[in-house]
Amino acid sequence: MKNGNSKSAQIRARLSHPIIDSDAHLAEFEPAFFDFLKATAGSEMVERYKSLPDSPLHFRWYRLTPEQRREFRAPRPIWWGHPSGQTLDRATSSLPKLYHQRLAEMGLDFAVIYPSLGMSMLHLGDDEMRRALCRTYNDMYAELFREYADRMTPVAIIPMHTPGEAIAELEHVVRDLRMKAILMPSYAVRRLASKSAQGFWLDNFCLDSEDDYDPVWAKCVELKVAPTFHSPTSGLGFRGSISNFVYNHIGHFATSAESICKALFIGGVPKRFPQLRFAFLEGGVAWAAALLSDLMGHFEKRSRQAVSNFAPEKLDWPLMQRLFREYGSEYGETALARIREDHSDLLWGTQEDLANLDEFGRCGIERKEDIVRMFTTSFFFGCEGDDKLTSLAFDTRKNPMGARLGALYSSDAGHFDLPDMRDAAKEAYELVDEGLLDQRDFRDFVFANPVHAKTDVNPNFFKGTVVEQEVARLLAEKPSEAGPGHP
Repeated sequence: MKNGNSKSAQIRARLSHPIIDSDAHLAEFEPAFFDFLKATAGSEMVERYKSLPDSPLHFRWYRLTPEQRREFRAPRPIWWGHPSGQTLDRATSSLPKLYHQRLAEMGLDFAVIYPSLGMSMLHLGDDEMRRALCRTYNDMYAELFREYADRMTPVAIIPMHTPGEAIAELEHVVRDLRMKAILMPSYAVRRLASKSAQGFWLDNFCLDSEDDYDPVWAKCVELKVAPTFHSPTSGLGFRGSISNFVYNHIGHFATSAESICKALFIGGVPKRFPQLRFAFLEGGVAWAAALLSDLMGHFEKRSRQAVSNFAPEKLDWPLMQRLFREYGSEYGETALARIREDHSDLLWGTQEDLANLDEFGRCGIERKEDIVRMFTTSFFFGCEGDDKLTSLAFDTRKNPMGARLGALYSSDAGHFDLPDMRDAAKEAYELVDEGLLDQRDFRDFVFANPVHAKTDVNPNFFKGTVVEQEVARLLAEKPSEAGPGHP
């Protein structure tokens, strides 16, 4: 393969900085994984996993009749999600050696590799199976990618159904396997406690959680790993079409990203652990720009000080009754006489515990500027190369207080979103060709932001890689030149 002939390689050759891919994907080679699983957890565990009634191995949807799909409201799963039309790409996505060899052809200097099957393993309800599968995945890919650490690093998948299992796996992957990147789920499915209830709720680990996850965030600080989140919501809530995958797929990663980001913020996790950096993958940045604006708007209206203006006791009832008598005769005297009797909580307010009035209290937010600072320092947002709305991250006219958000280039190589791996850098650079990003924006997108997302937590993240020297020069720059989170 002649790596220099691709358009992506030509683009990379013209740049004065590396391109770091924060979210390429691995298509797990199932036979090898099953062999690893058998060796670590036994053949019975392999058969249990293979026989799950609904898993990425064998979608239940295809075993149901159209009538049964409607009866059970079985959402249509992803289909044809990997680029089989590009056999070389399909093989590349499963073979670390070939992946490593082709990175130059893709125009990439370094790539963080995320799972495919592995993401579903994080959400299994079977405690024993979930932990065994995550442990096997991590052991296998630590071994497979070790030889290629100069240009690639796989994420370790960290189960989060309990703080204990998360901490145990964090210890294992960092101390035993020497892995330095992690993936956490955005939520855990919890069954309602009532024996008669069939429903569930989604635990976001930060706000109203079943457990205290601060020990997990503290362990991330101790081990110098930056939490990243990348969970599907296709099939949940309004994404439950039984016939149309596209309907279920659009926006589903953004939904889980917004949920965990909002929970981290309101739950005060960045306040308590300012050393950490959190990244939300494959959802783009448009939702983050909207969330930032929404949080600022809500702070203006719902901060402890502002919300006191809406307290029911501030209502002047004599004046209210006089106005209704004077202008509300069409309601009738009988109805007007009951103005203080028949009233709804929604329209007239409720009596609240004073201790519960400050819904921003956990955040440590005192001014709107604090919200912007937290968003531009603690949070990073994975954006695919063809996402034109990535430009919102750098649009200081539209973002509150001229904020530049931490967009991370995320190729999604190995999945259908990037039909041809050779176009990885080319697809991203089209944002410059079309005038949506300038050269500074592009450098932040593909280099400065990915560096800070990792090195702010682990200064040695890129040590021993092909980009080590460029990263060192970047980190030596003046703060004003070093990216959106470092004004």
